[in-house]
Amino acid sequence: MTDPQAFKVGPARVIRDSTTCSRRNFVKTSPAVAAVLVSGSAVSVSGAALPAPGSRPPRPQPPTVDGDRLNAMLADFRQFGGTPDNGTTRLAYSDDDLACREYAATVMERAGLEVSIDLAGNLIGRRPGTDPDALPIIVGSHIDTVPAGGSYDGHLGSAAAIEVALTLHERDIALRHPLEVIIFPNEEGGKTGSRALVGRVPPSDLEIVTASGFTIGDGTARIGGDPARIAEAQREPGSMAGFFELHIEQGAFLEADGIEIGVVEGIVGIRRWNITVRGMQNHAGTTPMPQRRDALVAAADLIRAVNEVANTMPGRQVATVGRIEAVPGAPNVVPGEVRATLEIRDLEMSKIALVFTEIERRARAVEEARGVTIALDHFYESLAAPTDPRFRDIVEASANALGYTNVRMPSGAGHDAQSMAELGPVGMIFVPSRDGISHSPDEYTAPEDNTRGANVLLHSVLALDGSG
Repeated sequence: MTDPQAFKVGPARVIRDSTTCSRRNFVKTSPAVAAVLVSGSAVSVSGAALPAPGSRPPRPQPPTVDGDRLNAMLADFRQFGGTPDNGTTRLAYSDDDLACREYAATVMERAGLEVSIDLAGNLIGRRPGTDPDALPIIVGSHIDTVPAGGSYDGHLGSAAAIEVALTLHERDIALRHPLEVIIFPNEEGGKTGSRALVGRVPPSDLEIVTASGFTIGDGTARIGGDPARIAEAQREPGSMAGFFELHIEQGAFLEADGIEIGVVEGIVGIRRWNITVRGMQNHAGTTPMPQRRDALVAAADLIRAVNEVANTMPGRQVATVGRIEAVPGAPNVVPGEVRATLEIRDLEMSKIALVFTEIERRARAVEEARGVTIALDHFYESLAAPTDPRFRDIVEASANALGYTNVRMPSGAGHDAQSMAELGPVGMIFVPSRDGISHSPDEYTAPEDNTRGANVLLHSVLALDGSG
């Protein structure tokens, strides 16, 4: 791993114009990455000497990414919030997030990209195309993590997007379309950056406190955006040629079947609710059991009902109560209130509605049985997003051309591609996750899988660009 002292950088300083702000040139970058960036000497990307004048040129080979450089970049990301157990805690809008964004911007600039920050805090690197009328091809992902998270979720897609730009730059490969590399902020806290691009960040979201302790509004300002004008970050539907995102699977299917590439068919929709159960707070020693209106017992009944509904209804839906808090939270007090969350996911939004309707029916039964009230307040929605059929074909053909085994599959996790699908066609590429583990320090994808995924991303971009 690179010397951490090489990465001590401060918060981004930005100069704003009407819609974006430019970055200053950062002088500090990773020796591990800089060492393999193109030096301008007369050698090929692999380091081999160029053929002597007059000799027969070798048959052109399809371009591939520099896997060593890609995996060095991933290792360098861990300088910002890496933990001793091989995980990463880089919460959106935190100091580590700001520093990692600056590092990413530096490497993007070395790839010949013009780097800016839009009003939502999206970090954008743009490479012009040869056709001034062509719409941009967009690639990217996120670099923020959950608390005590892994080092590959989002990171791989971000590093691979930058690596694609580096490869095109050093190979002097011109695209007809402009290329945009986007690092989206606060993906783990609700896909704020990508949702802003499609006008789905309401003013109320700016008051939400994220895991770093900053509200989304304050955090957006910290990373160079403007929360007061975040609505102006919205782009028009049809404003891009397409979006590709490389991501770890976050499941065990690919590894279990020995398959190298997943061609994603669609991304699940997500809806979330705040649950508030209100009973009667009372003394734990003097309140007889039959007289209790225990909010926590009622919440336990509801949680069990959520699990039963998701398990017994036909389909692939999932439902989760992922957070719970008892109030006042004292060992000698019968809880008078419980706050929790409910999340439901499925590839069809109509199915999510059916699951919720049944859970709500069960909640009313718990109210009657336990003498409590239960409020279910909706606060978040991410629409299900099928990938574009043509983009599935492009990803599949790219994997086949590279000799990688592949399969079509759904995504059970939400991704920035979900939001981008409202702007135009999207495609997603999965690579295996060891033991299916994600959102954990044990999250891991092998270097060779990272490289394969980045190669499919590069070839998919080239194929889309060449298709018109």
